[in-house]
Amino acid sequence: MRLDEYIEELEPDEEAERRRLAKEKSYAITDHVERFEREFQRSLSGDSLVGSTAPTIFVGRSSYPEVPVGLLSPVGDESRAEEYVTSGAWYGEGYDIADVLERRTGLLNSRKRADVDSPGIASRLSPSVADVWDGIVGVGREVAIADRPVDLEIGLDGEPELGLDPGADVATPRGPRVRARSADLTENPHVPRPVEKTLEDDDWRAQGAMTYLYRRGFDVYEIDSILSAGALGRAENRRLVPTRWSITAVDDAIGNYLRGRIRNAPSVDAVEVWATEYVGNRYWVILAPGSWEFELVEMKAPGSIWNPDPADGVWMASASEGYEGRSSYVEETSGAYYAARLGVLEHLESIGRQAKCLVLREVSDDYWAPVGVWQIRESVRNAFEGTPGEAETFHDAVATVAERLPVGLDRLRRKSELAAALQSNLDAFR
Repeated sequence: MRLDEYIEELEPDEEAERRRLAKEKSYAITDHVERFEREFQRSLSGDSLVGSTAPTIFVGRSSYPEVPVGLLSPVGDESRAEEYVTSGAWYGEGYDIADVLERRTGLLNSRKRADVDSPGIASRLSPSVADVWDGIVGVGREVAIADRPVDLEIGLDGEPELGLDPGADVATPRGPRVRARSADLTENPHVPRPVEKTLEDDDWRAQGAMTYLYRRGFDVYEIDSILSAGALGRAENRRLVPTRWSITAVDDAIGNYLRGRIRNAPSVDAVEVWATEYVGNRYWVILAPGSWEFELVEMKAPGSIWNPDPADGVWMASASEGYEGRSSYVEETSGAYYAARLGVLEHLESIGRQAKCLVLREVSDDYWAPVGVWQIRESVRNAFEGTPGEAETFHDAVATVAERLPVGLDRLRRKSELAAALQSNLDAFR
C-alpha cells in the first residue's frame, strides 16, 4: 500500500474518543481508593490479612541495597487476581489509563525491607537469597515463580498508606502500601517445569536462563518477576533486583538474543511504515533495507507527563545503536528504548529479516498519568498488524511522516542520527 493511502486510512477519531472516555473515568479513581479502604477492613482478621491471593511482587529501589520487597494482592477481588497482573492482555482488552490506575489502586503492597543479597540485616552470617524460602523474600519468590496467583496469609504492622504512587514510565504505578510483619503460604504453588530447571541449575547464568525461558514460551512479564525475586542466575550471584531494573534488564537481554537471531538474515526488501496509537501515545515505525540499526526518538508534548509545563515546547530525546548493539545503558530514553526495540526485533525475527529501524514516539497531553513501559512494548508489538505503508526511499518515508509530527523535519534530523545519516546516502534505500 502506498504510504499516503496508508496514512489516510488511519482512524484517529476512534482513538480520540477512547482518550476522552479515559479522562472521564479518571475521576472515579478517588472513589475507587475509598472502596479499597472498605474492602481492606472487611478482609482483616486481627492484624492479619487472611485469604489474600498474590499474583505478583514488587521490589523497590529506595535505599538500595536494603530495599522494600512487597507482595501485591487485590483486596476484595481475589477470584480475579490474575487480571491485576500487568501483561500484554491489557493492550488486547483496550485498557485505558483509568483502567490501569484502578487495578493498581486495588493492589495492596504488603512490604518489608530486605537486603538484596540476604533476607535480613546484611551479614556474612545471613543466608543468601538463593537459600531463603520463607518470610517475605521466600514467599515472594514462591509467588514470582508460580504460574498462577498464590493464596497466603500476611501479618500486618499498621494501617495501609492509601493513595496512588504513579511510579515511572518504566515501572507500573503502585497502590496502597502497608508494612508486613510476616507472610505464609496457605497452598503449594504450582511451578512450571522450565522454571524449576533454571532454579535447580546453580551454575546457569542469568542471561542464558532468561533466554531459555523466553524460548519456552514465557513472556518478558513472567521473566521480569522471576529475575526480580532473585530466582535466576548462578546461585552465588542471585539477588533481589528492583522491579524497575529487572524490566529493562529482561527487555535488553531478550532483545540481544533476538538481534543475534537476525544477524545473518536477509534485509527487508522495501521501506515500510507502520503506525499505531494507544493511551495518548502515537508510534511510527519505519523499516528500511540494510543491516540492523535502531533508533528511538521521543517527542513529548507540553502538558504531557514528564513535560508538564504547557508553556514549554516539545521535549525531544533519542538513542540509537548499530549492527553490534550497545555497550552502555541508554540514559536519555531509558526503559522506553529497550521496550520499543524488543517489539521491533520480535517482528523481524518472526519474518526472518533484518532492517534499519526508526521508531518515532509522540506523547500527547492526553497521556496524563504514566501506566508503565508495557504500553510502549505492546504498542510497538501490535503496530505490525495489518499491511504497512510503503515509500520509495527512507527519506520519503521520514519526510511524509514528519508532516504529521509535532516537530518539523529539520528539527527531527538534528535529533535523529539515523535520519541525518541516511539522508546522505539515499541510493541504499531505493
